[in-house]
Amino acid sequence: MERVSRSEFAEFLIARRAQLQPEDVGLPSGRRRRTPGLRREEVAALAGVSADYLARLEQGRDTNPSTAVLAALADALRLNEVEKHHFGKLALSLEQKTSCPAAGQAREQVSDTIQAVIDALQPTPAFVLGRWLNLLSWNPSFRDFTEPLGMFDTEAHHNFAIYVFDHPAARKTFLNWPDVADMATSALRAAATRFPDDPSVAGTIETLSRNPEFERRWREHRLTDFRSVVVRLQHPLRGEVEVEVETLDPAADQTVMIWLVDRRHARTPGLRLVNE
Repeated sequence: MERVSRSEFAEFLIARRAQLQPEDVGLPSGRRRRTPGLRREEVAALAGVSADYLARLEQGRDTNPSTAVLAALADALRLNEVEKHHFGKLALSLEQKTSCPAAGQAREQVSDTIQAVIDALQPTPAFVLGRWLNLLSWNPSFRDFTEPLGMFDTEAHHNFAIYVFDHPAARKTFLNWPDVADMATSALRAAATRFPDDPSVAGTIETLSRNPEFERRWREHRLTDFRSVVVRLQHPLRGEVEVEVETLDPAADQTVMIWLVDRRHARTPGLRLVNE
């Protein structure tokens, strides 16, 4: 647990520093740099800490940064609210490294109550995702809507992230595919941080890392708000459709996803809409 949390925290610092350019923080660009991003000394100066201390954090030799240091680093690295939240969780993991309980086995059985919820949402497409974005359950509307997209094909492995990155139809289906890819990567990053000892999460990430697009996003610690987003897709039967995605977390390791289809623009006759 200690090694994983420390590595995540250190990797995040390094990745975010590499993505910042001098002009992003009001510094002159100067000569061409041998490595991308800001120098360690530059971030340290912006945060008001020593370069040696920042080096210890990035190398995992210091695991007890103060709240003030974390806030200063978050500002220096120009983190947004989603990134700050993740950064804080990583820091909290460092503090709890000796007392954090094991994540335990992921629950793949959906309770009767949660099943009743997604059934009651019919005809609104709704489904349940597990820790590693595996599809655990769904209502008929979700299957009817997504089966023509290939989401239930064998190569999708009943996993939303694997579908997004590895299914040949995904890039044509999602008109804003980069946003959806960032969303899936962020959700897996949150799962890996929350359940660092779960081999199933690690196994999914390892499988996806063979895909260059996922590997790049993962290496950069790409983060976005994956709980309330808009997805635009080209449906083979219904044409261009806009889906507002809303998320509920009724259980620790299961998530209910609700797809509100074309709520604002009923472009396709016969499409069953959610009432305002």
